[in-house]
Amino acid sequence: MSYLTSIKKKCNKFLFFVALVLLTVSCASSTMINSVPQGAKVVIDGQSVGTTPYLYVDTKILGSVTTIDLLKDGYEPLYTTIRRSEEFNLGTFIGGCFIWPVWLWTLDYKSQHTWELMPLAPTSNSPAATMHATPAIGNSKLEQLRELKLMLDEKLITDEEFSVQKQKILDAN
Repeated sequence: MSYLTSIKKKCNKFLFFVALVLLTVSCASSTMINSVPQGAKVVIDGQSVGTTPYLYVDTKILGSVTTIDLLKDGYEPLYTTIRRSEEFNLGTFIGGCFIWPVWLWTLDYKSQHTWELMPLAPTSNSPAATMHATPAIGNSKLEQLRELKLMLDEKLITDEEFSVQKQKILDAN
């Protein structure tokens, strides 16, 4: 009889250990944060954590919202959120049958999130914007050519772009 009792105790300890491991592992959720192009700075809940691709892991409960900012020079900043309610976690659900609060972790993040970053629109000071902008009224051809030459001298435009824009100015009425 004591032999059976000893085996039962060992089985109970083993089952408890397995349940504890399952519950501990099941509470964490992870997602790979990607951007196109890669190398964007990742800011999660206001904290800079690295660059894309970035593996994010947390143990927040069901429905929690995490803010993510992706920042890269030359691209519009991207501000978004992910919610811990994107995918069902069967292991946590089974664990919740034994310990009810575990159900707070039954939903996870998707395994991967990818966002495409948009290049910044040309500013009024950039060469692209200057080349396509309509000349201000009253600007003489001479003033426009001087501005264009200045852009060439500062290496803001290429020789080819200079020649094309110069011809457009000279051909204008």
